[in-house]
Amino acid sequence: MTRYSPTEFAQVVGSGLLSFPITHFKASDYSFDEDAYRANLNWLFKHDAAAMFAAGGTGEFFSLTQKEVDRVVRAAVEETKHIPVIAPAGGGTAVSIEYCQAAEAAGADGILLLPPYLTEASKDGVAAHVEAICKSTKLGVIVYNRANQRLDDVELARLAERCPNLVGYKDGIGDIELMTRIYARLGDRLTYIGGLPTAETFALPYLEMGVTTYSSAIFNFVPEFALNFYKAVRARDYAKVYAALNEFVLPYINIRNRKQGYAVSIVKAGMKVVGRDAGPVRTPLTDLTEAEVAELSALVARIKNIVF
Repeated sequence: MTRYSPTEFAQVVGSGLLSFPITHFKASDYSFDEDAYRANLNWLFKHDAAAMFAAGGTGEFFSLTQKEVDRVVRAAVEETKHIPVIAPAGGGTAVSIEYCQAAEAAGADGILLLPPYLTEASKDGVAAHVEAICKSTKLGVIVYNRANQRLDDVELARLAERCPNLVGYKDGIGDIELMTRIYARLGDRLTYIGGLPTAETFALPYLEMGVTTYSSAIFNFVPEFALNFYKAVRARDYAKVYAALNEFVLPYINIRNRKQGYAVSIVKAGMKVVGRDAGPVRTPLTDLTEAEVAELSALVARIKNIVF
């Protein structure tokens, strides 16, 4: 049973940095390594995060079976006692509802509604999809505006009126005008989350548009750095933020941008670099080359030069 009402859930989510842990796979057969996943959660959440996304995009939701997603969510709920666990839902409407039902049964605290896959749809079709998911669950729902799941400010406002448990908006598009329109129209009705790849890059400008938090991929392997960066953003300490961007984040992005899918692969490489190997990524993703892992290792070593 969830520990939060949708309103309480939204307030907690918006109060600090968010984490979306990777999903551990065994190198031998790519199966889910549940023991390693649980152990990693116990290490990771010795560091303060406001909430966690279980089996999110960085957790390779797209490569997991529904049974595996349920195992990941249940493990996260059992191992993570002091912060909300946000379970994923995605795909078509019917299967998304099944994910929501499984998440409730597992004791998750909220839903991240990921985009459907492959099928393009009109904005009213997307709105009908989101409404059906919201009405299928008692949990607070965060809609991820990304890829083929795009809502404008008008449709989002209509959904907010119809669906009291639609409490969050995660932006994965990067349309500044749209984000401004959404916040201007809905204000504090929703909690706004930065969801672009390597969200630290956009954290300062998005803060000015009402986006108080973001999901940090680098929190997986350099959690202290990620938390200090977030604190500098919230304090609007431009000098510290841009020093960290220049020293680590932007060079990290240079590696990430070399190949499609590296936004996930580089996080697993980062885990390997810090001695917490989480196994390979599953296809269709590909792992970083050995040379790129060595380059990332040298970059991580530079973090000690950054003073917060």
